[in-house]
Amino acid sequence: MKQYNAYDNMLAVLEAAADKLGLNPNDYEAVKYPERELKVAVPIKMDNGRIRIFEGYRVQHSSSRGPCKGGIRYHPEVDIDEVKALAAWMSLKCAVVDIPYGGAKGAVKVDPAELSRGELERLTRRFTAMILPLIGPEKDIPAPDINTNAEIMGWIMDTYSMFKGYSVPGVVTGKPLDIGGSLGRQEATGRGVSIITAEALRYLHIEGKNIAIQGMGNVGSVTAKLLHEAGCRIIAVSDVSGGCYNKEGIDVEGILRHLASRSKTLEGYSEPGMETISNEELLSLGCDVLIPCALQNQITAQNAGGVRARLIVEGANGPTTVEADSILAEKGIPVIPDILANAGGVVVSYFEWVQNIQNLMWDEAQINDTLKKIMIRGFNRVLDFVREKNVSFRIAANMLALQKLSAAKTTRGVFP
Repeated sequence: MKQYNAYDNMLAVLEAAADKLGLNPNDYEAVKYPERELKVAVPIKMDNGRIRIFEGYRVQHSSSRGPCKGGIRYHPEVDIDEVKALAAWMSLKCAVVDIPYGGAKGAVKVDPAELSRGELERLTRRFTAMILPLIGPEKDIPAPDINTNAEIMGWIMDTYSMFKGYSVPGVVTGKPLDIGGSLGRQEATGRGVSIITAEALRYLHIEGKNIAIQGMGNVGSVTAKLLHEAGCRIIAVSDVSGGCYNKEGIDVEGILRHLASRSKTLEGYSEPGMETISNEELLSLGCDVLIPCALQNQITAQNAGGVRARLIVEGANGPTTVEADSILAEKGIPVIPDILANAGGVVVSYFEWVQNIQNLMWDEAQINDTLKKIMIRGFNRVLDFVREKNVSFRIAANMLALQKLSAAKTTRGVFP
């Protein structure tokens, strides 16, 4: 059973930001609720001939600032409140970095590791057909998330295109390059986390660069690689199979080679001087920066007191509960929130979408340079609120986002 409701967590922070802004409830009431929630039953013929039904969701939180945008995750424990929260965080994230999108999110309650490749493709294509009325390049653009990837986005794009009768690459982002994907997209979220980490270290005058990363999926592994290349010492990493710790620094190249092997996890990895640790032990390591890149609800009231990092940068969505935030604030540990730190993915997704609808192809240097410019601009705008309002980075980021969302809603008015 989950220890907290992700959507309630989002609302609590939103209300605190609204209070600091002095907003009238009429200014932001609509932001508290998703515009649309779709729940679908997805029937799939399994390889053994049996029919199984999988539960799926697509939630559109806000279209006030542009088309809805958000990933699709496959996970056995996902539920509608989690999807609603993720959709809302996407609206806030896009507003923080000033991308003309609103937020959405989709999910299927499934463990993809239990499916064959054929079953996975059939699930994806049927789910696409079930949410077809909601998605489209002008309405709602899905993207990869936990347990989904470029290949799955390609299946979504192809399915949507078959229904339309012509190729529509702009319906999803995070696609393979061969069918309209963007250079730099796969590394974008981790690259954004590394950019924000560097900016935060500079602003906070933290000289040390010992880093612990929870989660070694796409975001965590790219973050580890880029921070290592920038001269940081990655002292610990972990995933679902456990963690590795080496106070002298983990062999990042060795870890990445191991992850690229058949196992795809850290299980079985070893190197001289390495200790095996748990995910919980990683969160309490003494380090300069802790970067949670796994699932939400990782730093809670139960373990926040044991966190010894000097800075937390949220690579995952919602890894820190409201109660944990208060404990970390009392300990003087700043937290760079998810809606700023991991926004790199949606920024480059926006670039991909723009390339698709204009039939263009940008080079990778242009993409990475523009991403860096946008991420630093977002950090500085959040920093302005931190300084002017004397609030945490999380409240500051939510204030910036809520200000933009409420302004868009007010300007557009209420129809009819």
